[in-house]
Amino acid sequence: MSERLQTGDTAPAFTLPDADGNDVSLADHKGRKVVVYFYPAALTPGCTKQACDFTDNLELLTGAGYDVIGVSPDKPEKLAKFREKEDLKVTLVSDPSKEVLEAYGAYGEKKLYGKVVTGVIRSTIVVDEEGKVERALYNVKATGHVAKIIKDLGI
Repeated sequence: MSERLQTGDTAPAFTLPDADGNDVSLADHKGRKVVVYFYPAALTPGCTKQACDFTDNLELLTGAGYDVIGVSPDKPEKLAKFREKEDLKVTLVSDPSKEVLEAYGAYGEKKLYGKVVTGVIRSTIVVDEEGKVERALYNVKATGHVAKIIKDLGI
């Protein structure tokens, strides 16, 4: 089980391919705040709702100085289908090895329909301009989560 990040921790560096196969690095966003959210699977109801909520609020978030990156174990081709089908504007990156998911504490044991399984733990990490964890939220709900983040960040 991977360790969960805490406020003040240095956010683990990463470079992952986006839906078009281009590398996206956390370092590319230095000087801006970044909302990094981890979700189990593209094209599923909860993950679609969450990605659409981030897209619907992207202007508000970027206007307040936050970039948004969604991370899942899906391959770039599936992310491209997801982006096109749902007209998503957020950056989606692929972590099939689950190394970044584990580094962020977003992969491990969780309860699914009352059973303990190993998988992606729906999580959101807010990284500040210096690359430090500002907030670490684990086991978040797909619905209403984006509104809660916006409220908590005072946007």
